[in-house]
Amino acid sequence: MDFSDIGIGMINRQTFFVSEERVRAFAELTGDMNPVHLDEEFAKSTQFGRRIAHGMLVSSFISKVLGRDFPGDGTIYVAQKVRFRRPVFIGDTVVVEVEVTEKNEEKRRLILRTDVINESGEKVIIGEAEVMKP
Repeated sequence: MDFSDIGIGMINRQTFFVSEERVRAFAELTGDMNPVHLDEEFAKSTQFGRRIAHGMLVSSFISKVLGRDFPGDGTIYVAQKVRFRRPVFIGDTVVVEVEVTEKNEEKRRLILRTDVINESGEKVIIGEAEVMKP
């Protein structure tokens, strides 16, 4: 997507499935072997009652949207604020919703609202990204 085609208020939504395989691969890649993510028996004793996905795994879906689709190839992250509001469970389907809220033509930068929404329509992650689009 060309920078000139991007306007304030534009929204992109993409759906992601939080699979067992993704959770295990993320744990291996990052070294985050916290049993709340990997051990069902341990997770049963937590406030969640079952295993939860890594928050950073779920937030990484935002990176995929920004870097490959909206605004797309060549996009450079400058900053990302993230707030984890609710757990995401293995087997959940989530929607990443990205909205352009500011555009700086001179610096070729965008500010985007970056939310992740669960199957119940609850925002599980809220955030804001600043990106540069060459």
